[in-house]
Amino acid sequence: MRRKHDSHSSHRKDSVTVTSRELRVRSRLSALCSRRSVFSLFLLSFLAFSFGCGYHTVGHAGQLPESVTTIAIPAFTNETNTYAIGQMLSSAVVHEFTTRTRYHIINQPTGAADATLRGTVLSTVSSPIAYDSNTGRVASVLIVVSMKVTLTDRQGKVLYQNPAYLFREQYEVSQDLASFFEEDTPAFRRLSQDFARTLVANVLEGF
Repeated sequence: MRRKHDSHSSHRKDSVTVTSRELRVRSRLSALCSRRSVFSLFLLSFLAFSFGCGYHTVGHAGQLPESVTTIAIPAFTNETNTYAIGQMLSSAVVHEFTTRTRYHIINQPTGAADATLRGTVLSTVSSPIAYDSNTGRVASVLIVVSMKVTLTDRQGKVLYQNPAYLFREQYEVSQDLASFFEEDTPAFRRLSQDFARTLVANVLEGF
């Protein structure tokens, strides 16, 4: 009986020893996997950050060919009765390209231009949207301008185009006749600046 008991005790001891080894191995494997998981997570985060930083911003030629360094921007064609709106829009676009990009901008399409941006003002609409309750006069006006734009290279290939730009701007009408002056010109100017910012971003990003 003693021998049988000793034999059973020895077998139990070996079983415990094996189990402890397995636990140590499993513990090491778990730690290794944990370190690999942390490293993998760090690597994925680094790659995501790196690719995120690759987003193009205005000022970098994202879609235009590298051969384009000089862009001609003549005054936009005006098909409306709004005075000088074509010149106002094209001047805003020239200013935006000049101040926010590396391109050399000229006013007329010549042999020096690698690309030419042409625009056409299709319509301008002014609509009263609010009235003064005391006088019944117009208090607020909404102006809507539609345009089309095309950018082509030397060979006439279209690099960018949008046939349906539509921009809105609202302005208040002074009710004081003594100090009354036209507010539509500043409103058209604000609209032109908004359009220019959008156009330059669209051309460079290719949206």
